[in-house]
Amino acid sequence: MRFNGKDLLDRLLHRIPLLRSLKAYIFVLMLIIGIVPSIIMRIGILQNYEERAVSLRASDVTTQYKIIANHLLNYNYLQDTSSDVINAELEQMSNLYDGRVMVINSNFRVVKDTYTISEGKTMISEEVIKCFKGESTSRHDQKNDYIEMTIPITGTRTEEGEEIQEVRGVILASASTDSIVTTMEILSRKALIVEIVMGIIILGIVFFFSHILIMPFNRVTQAISEVKDGYTDEPISVPDYIETEHIVDAFNQLLGRMKVINDSRQDFVANVSHELKTPMTSIKVLADSLNQQPDAPVELYREFMLDITEEIERENKIINDLLSLVKLDKTEAKMNISAVDINALLEATLKRLRPIARKRDVEVVLESLRPVTAEVDEGKISQIFTNLVENAIKYNKEHGWVKVLLDADHQFFTVEISDSGIGIEEKDYEHIFERFYRVDKSHSREIGGTGLGLSITRNAVLLHRGSVKVSSTEGEGACFTVKIPLTYIKAGGNG
Repeated sequence: MRFNGKDLLDRLLHRIPLLRSLKAYIFVLMLIIGIVPSIIMRIGILQNYEERAVSLRASDVTTQYKIIANHLLNYNYLQDTSSDVINAELEQMSNLYDGRVMVINSNFRVVKDTYTISEGKTMISEEVIKCFKGESTSRHDQKNDYIEMTIPITGTRTEEGEEIQEVRGVILASASTDSIVTTMEILSRKALIVEIVMGIIILGIVFFFSHILIMPFNRVTQAISEVKDGYTDEPISVPDYIETEHIVDAFNQLLGRMKVINDSRQDFVANVSHELKTPMTSIKVLADSLNQQPDAPVELYREFMLDITEEIERENKIINDLLSLVKLDKTEAKMNISAVDINALLEATLKRLRPIARKRDVEVVLESLRPVTAEVDEGKISQIFTNLVENAIKYNKEHGWVKVLLDADHQFFTVEISDSGIGIEEKDYEHIFERFYRVDKSHSREIGGTGLGLSITRNAVLLHRGSVKVSSTEGEGACFTVKIPLTYIKAGGNG
């Protein structure tokens, strides 16, 4: 089984909840911000001190050896090393700086070595050659804790009445930096103690502030839990941060939406119960009337049976609406896609609905701007058109009109269904496609229906990857616009 770093991280995050805690992230971040700069500062200060101390030591030693270099010329030490005064000075300097001193003449021969190891030997190195050219050098060997430097022994000679400076020899000296290292260790220990104390203080401050910073989110969680447990259904408010405001606003919007859905659901149950009960009550009353009149004329039987048939059809419509919604709710809803003549489908739909319109003296007009053929589910598209046009007729005024406009471009076909009816309030726009929602409950009950038509319509449109929008002026009518791709786009397709 292959296992990568991301899988390991995901498993750790799920097994150890603390790793997914915002409080832990804030704590670690503040801790890093507090401690890392102090560590960098300590390292920087110690390094700066070391560089400064080494530079001062090298400068001090160089100055002392320059004085001795003048003495060497005065005592002609490069040719005769028997001077007790110079030898004593060299030994003193060697002991004072816990280092080594070598005096090299112009032939690169070591005439004096305080360690007496290299006397009489030839010393040729890059530093010595540079020094004979008049360039002093200094090098800090951190590994062995010493400074190595070269100091030129310069003198003057007269040539054609002009004095010329020349390097006659080189002092190659070393000085120990043990005292600097010791001081560094003392400073480092003290700095570490200060750092530990600061770390403890920072740890306490960070723990305190991370707890304080996370408290508003805990209040959000508590408030949501109270709503969930039913202690309150009021909107919550935690205005501490912009982020908590956004979370709370989103939750309050969701809470409001849930209340609307719940209220609509209760209304739906009441409406459907009423709608289902009314036809059954009518059927029972008609049947009882017939039973109580065994000698009733045939015409009365026929009239009562027609009434019973109408009530059964009414009951059947309610049940069909419920079944349609259940089918469209299924994510695996089957789509029977075929090439459909949308112009002909609209004409057939309006022909079927015109008798209903004539009863209310509503004129229904179809205007097709161009022939349209699209890949759609004919049954579901017919249901969309039927629901929208039927609503436009039912919620219209007497002597009103319904206009259906069909148009298309190279990607979509558009159907606009406008009417001269009672219109829809703007506040209802975002809710009218919700199942169980009724805009005008009293008027809707008079007209009939279950309040599921627009929800069914919207689901059918979405199954075609289309859109449905509404615009309206209250009291002047409404306009529903359906926009659907000419070519069916399967789920997960690129379009």
